Amino acid sequence: MDYETIDADGFGRSLRGIGLNLLVRDVKAECAFLETVFGMESHQVTADFAIVTYGDQVFQLHSDGTYHSNPLLGLLPESPPRGAGVEIRLYDTDPDAAAARAEEAGAMVLQAAADKPHGLREAYILCENGYAWVPSRPKDQVE
Repeated sequence: MDYETIDADGFGRSLRGIGLNLLVRDVKAECAFLETVFGMESHQVTADFAIVTYGDQVFQLHSDGTYHSNPLLGLLPESPPRGAGVEIRLYDTDPDAAAARAEEAGAMVLQAAADKPHGLREAYILCENGYAWVPSRPKDQVE
C-alpha cells in the first residue's frame, strides 16, 4: 500500500486487527519525535492527521481538533500524561540508542535502559503528549 497516496476511504477499509490511534496536540511535532527517536516513518502529515509506520505496523495520529464532536475528547486531561497506564512497546528498537536520542531531542526518559527479569532490555520514554513509549529488545540482542 502506498501510504503517501491512499485516500481516507481506502485507508480506513484496509485496516484490520487491532488499531492504534493517538490524539495529540501537535501532529507534526509528534511525527518529528517518533522519526527522530524511534526511526519511524510518517506519511500524509498535516496539522490534523498522519499515518505512521513502524516496520510492518501502522497507526494513526489525529489532532485534538479532529475529535471536536467525539465524546472521547472531553475525557482527555488538560496536561500530560494522556496515556497513563498504557505502554506502547516497540520490540524492534534498541532501548539504549532510543533513550540517547530521546535525551538529545529533549524528551523525558522516565527510566533509562535496563535489563528486566522477563528477558528484555527496555527504557521508558515520554513524548510531549504524555504517552509512554517503551523501546525493547531481548537482552542478548541489544547492540
